Amino acid sequence: MSYQVLARKWRPRSFREMVGQTHVLKALINALDSQRLHHAYLFTGTRGVGKTTIARIIAKCLNCETGITSSPCGECSVCREIDEGRFVDLIEIDAASRTKVEDTRELLDNVQYAPSRGRFKVYLIDEVHMLSSHSFNALLKTLEEPPPYVKFILATTDPQKLPATILSRCLQFSLKNMTPERVVEHLTHVLGAENIPFEDDALWLLGRAADGSMRDAMSLTDQAIAFGEGKVLATDVRAMLGTLDHGQVYDVLTALIDGDARSLLEAVRHLAEQGPDWSGVLSEILNVLHRVAIAQALPEGVDNGHGDRDRVLALAQALPAEDVQFYYQMGLIGRRDLPLAPDPRGGFEMVLLRMLAFRPADSENAPRQPLKSVGINPATVDSQTTVAGAAPVAPTPALTQAAVAPAPAPVMAMPAPVVPVAPAYAPAPAVAEEVDLPWNEPKAAQPVSAAEPEPAVAPVVEEIPEPVLDTVAEQPELTPMPTPAPASPVPDAPEVESQEQVQAAADVVTQAMLEHVPDAAPYVPAPMERDDEPPPDDDYYEPDIDIDPASFAYLDDLAHEAVEAVEKEPELLPAAKPATGLAADWLDLFPKLPISGMTGSIAANCTLIAVDGDNWLLHLDPAHSALFNSTQQRRLNDALNQYHERTINLSIELIKPEQETPAQAAARRRADRQRQAEASIQSDPFIQQMLQQFGAIIREDTIAPVDAPVAQTP
Repeated sequence: MSYQVLARKWRPRSFREMVGQTHVLKALINALDSQRLHHAYLFTGTRGVGKTTIARIIAKCLNCETGITSSPCGECSVCREIDEGRFVDLIEIDAASRTKVEDTRELLDNVQYAPSRGRFKVYLIDEVHMLSSHSFNALLKTLEEPPPYVKFILATTDPQKLPATILSRCLQFSLKNMTPERVVEHLTHVLGAENIPFEDDALWLLGRAADGSMRDAMSLTDQAIAFGEGKVLATDVRAMLGTLDHGQVYDVLTALIDGDARSLLEAVRHLAEQGPDWSGVLSEILNVLHRVAIAQALPEGVDNGHGDRDRVLALAQALPAEDVQFYYQMGLIGRRDLPLAPDPRGGFEMVLLRMLAFRPADSENAPRQPLKSVGINPATVDSQTTVAGAAPVAPTPALTQAAVAPAPAPVMAMPAPVVPVAPAYAPAPAVAEEVDLPWNEPKAAQPVSAAEPEPAVAPVVEEIPEPVLDTVAEQPELTPMPTPAPASPVPDAPEVESQEQVQAAADVVTQAMLEHVPDAAPYVPAPMERDDEPPPDDDYYEPDIDIDPASFAYLDDLAHEAVEAVEKEPELLPAAKPATGLAADWLDLFPKLPISGMTGSIAANCTLIAVDGDNWLLHLDPAHSALFNSTQQRRLNDALNQYHERTINLSIELIKPEQETPAQAAARRRADRQRQAEASIQSDPFIQQMLQQFGAIIREDTIAPVDAPVAQTP
């Protein structure tokens, strides 16, 4: 006989064998016993919580040969056939593979026929949310008023996708996730009946890994039995699941409490040897801190699922409550920012070092949370003493040392107040008169209060202080020095000039400069003396000295419009006529010219009008006049001379070409290829089939010709 997996072998066959879901079973059992049967049931919940199992049990309860009962016999032919999955009047439909409305219509065509063997014909539609909207509409009428011998049972993992019209026609039951405690209890029963050795810690690992699904728990147990060669041991399960050893988590927390950076990084190094998921390690640390916070608030609320209840209670005594909350919040934020770190391990280490650096400073009056009595020695901690006077609850040696005599840790202590010290070259805090400096104006001496701090205090450096001169007479004579350049400030130079004096000096200089400038003309800087003059350019012109200053705003507007014209190229319009004659020759000649950039853009929007020997005339679209100047014309002329190997006199007029330019020809070719690509997509038989059967939509903005050559940028 072939092996049957635990999930199928131990599938419940009656309501008594069901694990959990008491709120659903109670309603169903009472309805069956009182014969108050609904025609449609809807079971919702995550995978592996018993939706299909309850539906099959209901089918047995309705069709058992002993009658309609909440306790089917399980021995009659109907019960055996339903358990074996071959009962003809139990029609199980996978809605995920039969989503079309034609499948729903075929199902409804058979509803009118009476059951063959049983008392009721039961339709079990699994994953009903996968049906299409048309299928739901076709099902509405039959689901509301089915024949008296038909029962509908719907199951789904996503009830939000069901229409409200379907929900209103069914009795809805929401199945809950399985708690780890219930999963462990059921696995203990199953493994005991199967005579398979196991450890409680291993079952707790499997119960948490199942994530609320009993079927997942049974499948993982099958895998653990195979991995452990017939045994379910915690070490094997932890290796199979890739989970972290909690002992290493406590090593990290112990080093954190001791404030020992060396031990902390050593614990991280041992963790790195296993290649863990560092985000998962932070999650385990947060879980332990969460249990510690629970132990401080309610010790009896701490479970022993990990076998570490004593260590959690010891941590609860060793750590102040505010430290627990601080570490938890720091780890939570660090886990969020961990993907941003260059290296996951480095990010994890930075989170721990941040906890170590910013934790509250230890002191004699650091509060400790006294634990309530939970059947063990209670912790009696006085508010004015440290935890050394308390009786810890079975602490580990490392934790005992941390609790009794916490080691000093690098903490962020508040800096001591710094008394302002006058530098050696500065005047004393209170003097009768100031030093007579050239840039200082005479003013009355004002005594400085010793209680008022200096505006800017230099950082305190551990050096031998220089002697401070007490009186003005002891100050050395200061020679006026030129003001240093702003680019190279001296950090230790005294701030002699105030802001008002600097501004006054700047005003004097500005006034002196303006006296030499004519009133009616703006200031024009003198040209720089250079050995070689730049080449003349026709675009440059010397502004008249008599220009009104108000006209500069007009020039700024013109410059702004020119920049906008360069940045935003005008949209190309189709030519009025196709290129013929000289215009067609220009289309052939343009790609061969050694030009690019702005000169190429000018040439691409021109057309050849006349050729008289070596005299050529081009027409340029005025929309591109912002790009055109004598320099571009000269470069284009040089390119023509280079290509024809003779001197050509080129003239360009700003007249809109009547025939097609190279840029318009390139745009026309691109538009033709785009239309051909769209027509090819529209005429494709497979795409037409998708449009008709699935209601697909073609996004024309995503269509591009695959064989389109790279167009030359005009």
